[in-house]
Amino acid sequence: MDNRKLGLVFIALGIFFSIVLAIFAYQVNSLVEQLMIESGGTCIKNGVCAHQQNSFPIYIGIVLIVATLSLGVYLIFFEKEQRKLEKAQERIVESLKESKKEFNEKERFDILLKGLNEEEQKILKAVKEQDGIMQSTLRIRTDMSKTKLSLVLKDMEEKNLIKKVEDGKKNKVFLRI
Repeated sequence: MDNRKLGLVFIALGIFFSIVLAIFAYQVNSLVEQLMIESGGTCIKNGVCAHQQNSFPIYIGIVLIVATLSLGVYLIFFEKEQRKLEKAQERIVESLKESKKEFNEKERFDILLKGLNEEEQKILKAVKEQDGIMQSTLRIRTDMSKTKLSLVLKDMEEKNLIKKVEDGKKNKVFLRI
């Protein structure tokens, strides 16, 4: 059961207890007045005034009613604040997951680079910056000859680091990692 429904239940119970307490207080006062009528207009019976009855049960009832109603109101409004808090927490968790994912990808990429030679590192960095880069553009960015670039790309394809896709008479290079 959610907090809002539970709060409404507590408010209903508080109202019910209020009605019961009012009926109880009315009956006690009726009994005191009936006692006065039976005793001939005097409120003293057996040396004790009927008006000095013990009101402790009524005070306890009032305290319980106020506590029940307060709890009901708190639960109704607390749920709204709880939802806001949960949404904020979800956003923070998502942000942390994204940061962790980005950090993990960067960390993995850096570790991968350490296992490659200088030419392969240049190529991988350039392809990561522009996935789907034309091989001719890659040659300019890495400052390699056509032959050297073709040999290194072929070797990297065999290692499943990149993928060459023909686009007409040119090749596009994509990351596979």
